[in-house]
Amino acid sequence: MLDVSVLTGPWTPPALPEAIAHGDMPGDKVCVEPQHIDKANALFPPLRMALSQLLEAQPCHRAVIGVCGGSGVGKSEIASVLGEYLRRLGVGAYILSGDNYPRRIPRDNDAERLRVYRTGGLRGLLMSGGYLDEYGETLRRLWQAEKDADPAAEEACPWLSAYRQAAERSLDAYLGTPAEIDFDEVNGIISAFKNGAERIALKRMGREPEALWYSQVDFSGVSVLIIEWTHANSDYLRGVDFPILLNSTPAETLAHRRARARDGKTDSAFTTTVLRLEQTKLEHQAHRAKLIIAKDGEILTYAQYRRLMAEEGNV
Repeated sequence: MLDVSVLTGPWTPPALPEAIAHGDMPGDKVCVEPQHIDKANALFPPLRMALSQLLEAQPCHRAVIGVCGGSGVGKSEIASVLGEYLRRLGVGAYILSGDNYPRRIPRDNDAERLRVYRTGGLRGLLMSGGYLDEYGETLRRLWQAEKDADPAAEEACPWLSAYRQAAERSLDAYLGTPAEIDFDEVNGIISAFKNGAERIALKRMGREPEALWYSQVDFSGVSVLIIEWTHANSDYLRGVDFPILLNSTPAETLAHRRARARDGKTDSAFTTTVLRLEQTKLEHQAHRAKLIIAKDGEILTYAQYRRLMAEEGNV
């Protein structure tokens, strides 16, 4: 049994090697930079004190941490540093990447998001009673040019407002829900871990249809499961003991994606819409976070977070 006193004694951030263990997403490139270490250093003292109580309280002396936030905010890197700090104290930690658990590979999920958006918009326009045959022709041209999510297109086509509103409602009902994500599988992993399972089969998903398999992972020496994932504080997730929110605005998230060249259409109006809707979901879930950290590394109370987001015009 783990001696939790290792979590309550004096602590000084250790020097980190160039390579440390990171999440289990195949092909994921994790580059830990000074700002990630600074944030981890701010998060770790209150986290380790909370863990000492959580591990004692759990029947199998295991706890689950969730590290969530927008795309590119540093979830993988900060989770990696936190895991390394725990292991340095003798606390076994495993970092699980939630990006292994969508129902579709990234390319196919991007296509499904777009299909949901466009189908919902087209149906909404029809239900509004404002649909004309020529609108369908215009939409097909906008779809081909990938401009149907661009608010600027409404100047020439005012009826696009009804289309976009309905499209966003449909997309919002898909993003981060069981239609997109296999939350049941992740919940099963969390349950097995907290119930003391020594070996758990974990999914691996690449970027091609054939890149899909399972790995049997040894959890016999692991006390803390760290889930790094946009959805680690989701309403659909069960059993996360300590959610951590890495805050960023949609504009900051977009800048992160540009810097990482996350995909080939980072600047598209549709991608911007997805990021905005995901940000809104993160804001609605933020009240459950045990720790919230701002982009500048300041630990925020929930009230401070709300004020900050209001100033940014996001709440």
